[in-house]
Order: sequence, then C-alpha cells, then structure tokens
Amino acid sequence: MAQPQINKVRLPENAYRKLEPGEEYIPVIPDKKIVPEVTRYSLAWGLFYSVLFSMAAAYLGLKIGQVFEAAIPIAILAVGLSTLLKRKNALQENVIIQSIGSSSGVIVAGAIFTIPGLYILGLDVSFYQIFLASLFGGFLGILFLIPFRKYFVKDMHGEFPFPEATATTEVLIAGESGGEQAKILVGAAAIGGIYDFFVSGFGLWKEVVSTQVFGWGQALSDKVKLVLKVNIGAAVMGLGYIVGLRFATIIAAGSFLAWWVLIPVVYFIGQYIPTQILQSVKPIADMCPQEIFSDYVRHIGIGGIACAGIIGILKSSKIIGGAFKLAVGEIIGSKHESGTNSVRRTQLDIKMKWVTFLLILSLIGTLVFFYFGVVELNFIHAIVGIFIVLIVAFLFTTVAARAIAIVGTNPVSGMTLMTLILSSVILVRIGLSGSQGMIAALIIGGVVCTALSMAGAFVSDLKIGYWLGTTPRKQERYKFLGTLFSAASVGVVILVLYKTYGFGPGGLEAPQASAMAAVLKPLMTGAQAPWLLYLAGVFLAIILELVGIPPLAFALGMYLPIYLNTPILAGGLIAHFVAKSTKDDELSKKRKERGTLIASGFIAGGAIMGVISAFIVFIGKQFNPDWTLMKAIGTERWVESSPSEILGFVMFILLCIYMYWNSCRPKK
Repeated sequence: MAQPQINKVRLPENAYRKLEPGEEYIPVIPDKKIVPEVTRYSLAWGLFYSVLFSMAAAYLGLKIGQVFEAAIPIAILAVGLSTLLKRKNALQENVIIQSIGSSSGVIVAGAIFTIPGLYILGLDVSFYQIFLASLFGGFLGILFLIPFRKYFVKDMHGEFPFPEATATTEVLIAGESGGEQAKILVGAAAIGGIYDFFVSGFGLWKEVVSTQVFGWGQALSDKVKLVLKVNIGAAVMGLGYIVGLRFATIIAAGSFLAWWVLIPVVYFIGQYIPTQILQSVKPIADMCPQEIFSDYVRHIGIGGIACAGIIGILKSSKIIGGAFKLAVGEIIGSKHESGTNSVRRTQLDIKMKWVTFLLILSLIGTLVFFYFGVVELNFIHAIVGIFIVLIVAFLFTTVAARAIAIVGTNPVSGMTLMTLILSSVILVRIGLSGSQGMIAALIIGGVVCTALSMAGAFVSDLKIGYWLGTTPRKQERYKFLGTLFSAASVGVVILVLYKTYGFGPGGLEAPQASAMAAVLKPLMTGAQAPWLLYLAGVFLAIILELVGIPPLAFALGMYLPIYLNTPILAGGLIAHFVAKSTKDDELSKKRKERGTLIASGFIAGGAIMGVISAFIVFIGKQFNPDWTLMKAIGTERWVESSPSEILGFVMFILLCIYMYWNSCRPKK
C-alpha cells in the first residue's frame, strides 16, 4: 500500500529548545513510520552533487581561501528537483542527497588547506597522494565521530544552536511543506542572496567595513592599533541570529579581547623592539593590526582551542568510556548491540564492532600509504605519523563537532596548523627534516585536516537527520561513498588547477596552504614556534573553564577574524530583541520562529549566490585570467573607496532593521 504524501510538515515545537524532565523529542518522521531514504534516485543525485560541488568548492577555496558550505545549496537543489518531479515522500531522500553531496566541501577544505603548500614549497605531489590523503582522512573523520553521535545529537538536545544544520533543516522542511513557511524562506533567500551578490559579486558596497574609514578611526588604528571591523553580509548576520545571544556574546568577547586588548598591548611593547621577532618578517612597530593579529595574537586562540578540546575530552570521559565499552562488548559477542530491536530506528548506528574494524583497517591503510606513498619515509617515520594522526584527530574531533554545533564554523585551519607544528617538531627529533620532512608533515596534516573537517560537518548532517527522523546508520554508510567520489574529484581538480594557474603569487593564492607552508619551512630548518603564545591560550582556556565560561566559544572568537564575529553578535542581539518584543509567550515564540526562517533564508541565499559567483568567475577567467565581475562592470575602484565603505555600514544597519521588523510582523 502506497504511503500517503506528507503535507504541511512542521518541526515539533521542542526541536530547538532544551527538553523538560521526562519530555521526549519525536522527529518529523517517527521511528515506526517508514518512508524511502536510500533509493537509486537519492544515491545518484547525492554522488552527482559530491563531484560537481567538489570542483566548484576547490576553485573558490584556492582562489579566495573560503570553501562555501555545500549542504545548503545541495538541499535547495534537492528540494527543487523533487518538487519539479512531484516525488512523494521525498523528505528523507533529500536528507540522504544532502548528506552524501555535502562530502564535497568537507573533503575540499581538508585538501586545499594543506596539499597546495607542497607546490608552493617547490615540491611535487601526485594524484594518488592527494586522493589517498583525502580518502583516509575522510574515513577517519566519519569513524571517529560515530561513537559521539548520540552525545552531540541526542543527549545534548537544545544545548547547542547548530546554525548550519538549522538552516538546512528549515530549507528541507519548507520545501516539503510549502505554504507560508516556504514563502518566508524563499523571500528571505532572495533578499539575502541578492544583497550578498551586490556586495561580493557587483561590488556596489564594501563587504568588510572598518572604523578606519573615519578620521578618528584611522588615528586610533595608527596610534594604538585599535580597530573595529564588520563583515556586512546577510548570511553571516543570519548565522548570528541562529547562534543566539549567549554564544554570540562569548565569541565576540574573545574577539574583543584579541583586538581591543592584546593587539594594542603587543604594539605598545613591541614598538620599542627595532627588529622582527619569532616568525615575523617585519618589526612590530611597522605592523598593522591585522598583521599583529596573524603573527602573534591568533596563536593564543589556537592554544585555547587545543586546550578546550582536551577539556572537552576529559569532561566527556564517561561518553568515551561508554563507547569503548560498547565496542569491546560487541567484539566479544555481547548482546547489547546497536542493531538489536531494542534500539529505535532513528537511533541506529553502524555497529561498534564494524566501526572498530573499519577504523583499524583505515589506520593500516594510512600506515601503508605513509610508508610507500610518501618519499623517504621509513617504517619508524610511518608509525610516528600514524600515532600523530590517531592522537590529534581523536582529540580534536570533539573540538570540531562542538565548534560546528556552537557557531557553524570549524577552526580546522588552526587545528591543522597546530598539527603541522607538532608533526614538524616530532619528525625533526627522529631525523626527518628538509624537503622530505615538509612533504611528510604536510601529508600528515592533510589527513588530520580532512578528518577534522569531516567530523565537524558530519555532525551537522546527523543533527539534520535527528530532527527529521532519518536512520543514522544509512547516513553513516553512504557518507563513505560520498567521501570516495569527493576525494577522487578533488585529486583531479587540484592537479588541473595547478597546471592551469599554478599556486602562490601569480597564480591561485591558496591563502591557507601558503600560510601552512610559511610556518612549516622555518620549523624544518630549526626555527622556533611561538610556544609561549600557545601556552597563554592554554592557561586562558583553563581560567575560562574555572569561571564557567565555555572556553571553546571564547577561543574561537580569539582565533576567527573580528569582522566575522561582530555580525554574529549583531544577529544574536536581533534574536534577543525579537524574543523580548512582546510579553506574550506564544507570540514571542512565533516571532522567533519567523526570525529563524528569515535567518535560514539569508544563509541559504548567501550560500547559493556564492556558488553562482564561483562559476561566473571561473567561466570569465577561461577567457581572461585577470577578469573579475567587478572589473567588467567598472566597480573595482569604487568598492575600495571610502564612500563605498560608509555605504556598507548604512546597508548593514538597514538589513538589521529589516530583519527585526520582518521577524516581529506576527501580531497577537
């Protein structure tokens, strides 16, 4: 008998809030209701998007250093196609399409943040090295996260905002249910997409504005290195609305400490030091605030992120111990398996004995790859490399998952930088340095980077599935297939782009990989890492934990640029004022829900226009390597002018006012 079509689908009222004692969350598709999930349709389209978006994300990431979030554009395309084809019960198929396809941006981030560094250092790399580093890293990220799925996704229900997962879920729900929800989401996506395209595509006003545009602001920047920067994008502000005021304030506080306290202090002392110190290439007295942040202050944030990860591991020791106990119990034949009928469909994971077996197999495969696939690595070097991958990736998996759950941004480049530094120090100690050491460190870093990128993104996929009622075991199984196709695509794309454009100055900039190479080279030649700055971050994280402030959110604020954290705070403030706009609890809830839909639309519109912008730029550069859309329409100089920057401030204020007004439209 055919299943009835799902109409007017809505998320339960308790989807985003903490549950009351004894309260239970029932997903959109309950446990006992069976609808199509993995079908030939969902599998084919998921794999198609994994290849397509790998190519688009690799180009954009190597060009400007930003890998767009593929999950939302893929969800929009999946919803649009199922609506066009009038498929019934397509909600769970679309979840699987999104889950498989979103492997693309994840694998791309892991590869392009490290592998191009080999080319920049004048070293060669082959397709199979890129492919296997991405493949094994992706597999390890999936396998490390599965034991933590229940903790992050179910046990911590309502504790974390999951902004990217929320936006994607709202897209999927609105597409399935239609009606008023879909209209609000589509309208907001159109406004947010057009607004962001006017900024980043046409350059009608500046994307990152700062107080330096004003005379008093420039004086503060020059004399005491004090500056405020804001990314005025609709998507970033929408992200802040979903993050909420609590986490947005903590993240912003970390950023304000870095930019308004530490940068001026470093300059105040450093202006009297006539030569460059540590890894810097110029004296502090000659640096701008951004350079002081990149060379000194950001490393405190990296140390804080690392320590927050260790604190998270210690606090989650019971969860980790339970996962190990379950794995051992299954291996020796215990009856308490995750596949028994006592476990609900929406809580079924791949059995722990298979997770353990696949993890061991992946580690053995990585060991063989290190030994035979990396030049000059002997067996001892390969064993050391495996231990680095195992320990660092395992420790930082929870950091990546928490970061995505809190702010929707994975600090994977910072964690990879820490991995490169640790790898370099260890490899030099065991006699591997020079070009061979750099190859080994960057490939080890590539595996770790991909693993952490995958772990962070996959927790969002699983959260979407939890809200909507997808079987997690099916998401987990087919994520491996999406990873395989994405890894192969990334290997091809990186080689093609290198032969076409080259990497570094004069070619595709590859900003993260260039930074990794710049840090790695002196380490392999005996230079010192800023260990005291990392240690300061460690102590800061411990102090924050002692006073009850989440150290990861604060350290993220110190690590991420201030221009990304200020609009997140603006979005959090709007969410707070919307919730307080009325004393009627029911009306307040309706207004906040409408705001969540609008914020999700802003994020979706920004993401899809990012993809379109990438394709426009890619096509234009086939005819003229210097071509840009701004140059074509004549706004290249205007966008860098002071009036453009002032207009950016004005447009962002108007956008915030619109966000608040539209969210408060529901009346009593």
